[in-house]
Amino acid sequence: MLIMEHRWLGVIGAALLVGDVLLVRPDASAFAKASTSGKAPADKSADGPANGPYARIAIMRALDGHSVDWEAGYIRHLGWHRQAKDTFGWYSYSVWASTEHQRWIIYATFGHNAAELSNPISPAEDERDNVINVLPHAQFLGNGIYEFLPALSRGDGVPTPTLRAEYTTVALSQGAGKAFESALAAEHSTLQGETLWYRMVAGGDTPRYVRLRPRASLAAILEERANQAVPDKVNGSISKMTIEILNLRPDMLVNVTPEPAR
Repeated sequence: MLIMEHRWLGVIGAALLVGDVLLVRPDASAFAKASTSGKAPADKSADGPANGPYARIAIMRALDGHSVDWEAGYIRHLGWHRQAKDTFGWYSYSVWASTEHQRWIIYATFGHNAAELSNPISPAEDERDNVINVLPHAQFLGNGIYEFLPALSRGDGVPTPTLRAEYTTVALSQGAGKAFESALAAEHSTLQGETLWYRMVAGGDTPRYVRLRPRASLAAILEERANQAVPDKVNGSISKMTIEILNLRPDMLVNVTPEPAR
C-alpha cells in the first residue's frame, strides 16, 4: 500500500477526531471492541459501524505495457503484508464497467479507528517492498480517508466480500453536504440490501461521498437499477455522479475471505 509519513498520519488521525470537516460524528460508544482483521462478519443484517468508522480507499492503474508485471508485483506486495502479520483486512477490486477506470484496481481497508490508521504495520518496510514490487509498474491515482455513515446505510461499514459490487461516487457543490445527508437519511427505511455510504474526510475535494453495494452477481446489480438513484431533491447540488461495477479479486485479498459464488 502507498505509505504516508507516520507523522502526517498522526496529524490526520487527530483531525479525524476533532476537525470541523466532519458533518456528522457517530457516537464512539457505538463502535464495538473487536479484532481489526477487516473480515466481514457472519451476520450483516444489523445497521451500524464495525470496529471503527474509518476506511482507506485508493486506486491505481498499470503503466502502459506493464499490466502483467503490475499484477504480479502487487500480489507479491500483498504477500509481504501476510508475512508481516498485518491485521488489516485489505480488499482489492478490479473496475469492470467504467468510462474512466476500466481495469484499474481499487484497494481498500474498512472498519478502523483513527489510531489504527495512524499506526500501520512496519511503514518503512512496507514502503520499501512497495517501491520494489509495485511502483515500477503502476500509477497511483487517489488515496482517501472516508468516514462510514451508519445513519444513511444498511450494513456495518465493512463490506461483505461478494464477487461483485456497485461503486458510486458523488461530488457535491460546496455547502451541500448537510442537505444531502438529511435527504438520504429520510429514505433510510427504503434501502434494499447492503448499502454502505462513506464521506471523504481527507484526500481530495469535498464534499465527496462513496456508496458501495456488494452483490453476489451482475444480475443482482442490474435487477436493482431502481435503487441506484439518489433523492430528486438533491440532484441540483450534485456536480458529478459516477456509477461503476467492480469485480472482487480473490487473489488480491489479505485477511478477507470471499463469499462463495452463487
